[in-house]
Order: sequence, then structure tokens, then C-alpha cells
Amino acid sequence: MITKRTTTRTATALLSFALLAASGVASAQYYQGPPPQGPGYDRGGWDAPPPQFAAAQQRGFHDGVEGARRDFDNHRRPDVNNRDEYRNPHFIAPPDRQSYREGFRQGYRVAVEHIYRGR
Repeated sequence: MITKRTTTRTATALLSFALLAASGVASAQYYQGPPPQGPGYDRGGWDAPPPQFAAAQQRGFHDGVEGARRDFDNHRRPDVNNRDEYRNPHFIAPPDRQSYREGFRQGYRVAVEHIYRGR
């Protein structure tokens, strides 16, 4: 027998699940492949990650370059420690986080030299 109480509990459970799924709490997505390629990714070769980098380092390098670009576009002082994706790479599997951060640091440094200092 379906009662109003059962219907309310079911609706509440479905709504809770939908909210968790929408917020990303219900599922963790870890990076498992090479960095995304697309328009504007390679703007002259300087922003390509070194080929000897592992996948997590390549993703970090790419994200570091993009972080420096965003800082420049938003007229921020260049500081890798101000980038949340560097400080807390929760989207990278825990064993690969240090490699990601090393790649990010190097990509950010290369981009700052190129974008801010014209080298």
C-alpha cells in the first residue's frame, strides 16, 4: 500500500540524490588521459608540455599555462600559489597530484615568462 508518507520519502530521496549528483559530490572524476587539445591550445609551440612528461604532468603543464593566461587577462599579479587548481587539484587521482602540481608549476612559469615578460 502506497501512503502519502511513502511517497514523500521517495520524493525526498530522489531529490537528495539529484542534488548530490548535480553538485558533483556523488561522483568523483579523476583525470585519466592526456590534456585536452583544442582551439588556442598550441599558440606557437612554447605552450606545449614536454613530451617526456607523464599524463598528469602534461595536464598540469597545460592547466598552468591556462592559469597564467587567466591571471594576465584579469590583470592579476603572477603567483602560482594563488591558483586554486594548483593548491587543491581534487580532480586528479591522489597518487598523481604531486606530478600534476610539478607540471602546473612549470607550465605557469613558462607562460609567465612568455606572456608577462615577452620571452
